[in-house]
Amino acid sequence: MRFTAHTLRSLVPVLALAALAAMATNSASAQSSRMNVPFSFTAGGENCPAGTYIVKTNSWYSAVVLHGTGHNFTWLIGPGQPAPNDSRVVLTFDHVGSRYALRSVQYKSQITDRLDKKLKESIPSAQQVAMLSQVTITAGQE
Repeated sequence: MRFTAHTLRSLVPVLALAALAAMATNSASAQSSRMNVPFSFTAGGENCPAGTYIVKTNSWYSAVVLHGTGHNFTWLIGPGQPAPNDSRVVLTFDHVGSRYALRSVQYKSQITDRLDKKLKESIPSAQQVAMLSQVTITAGQE
């Protein structure tokens, strides 16, 4: 069996990489917001119950994740209407009648494309289309 002696100088790069990996993991996990959605809604073609959802992002992949009990959605996120210095996390829903559909997820200065493009197609009457409204939930302001 052969042992290699390592000096402190040879271990510095390895220790530095380990520290960077730990910081990246901690900062990625810290970038999440817990939000209470008081109504059931559809997202990605699935029915989601009212409850607590976690919104998080990983800037390395330019994606946002919406996670709730039994549901886990991932969408691409990019520059949008929010101001460059916006620090809010916002879920925006389209509301018509008794139905809610997730329209977009904003994470700070980035936002998803419109997620509920098929909602208008599934609304049976023009009168209901006229009654379409938006509901927003902002993290920390439930």
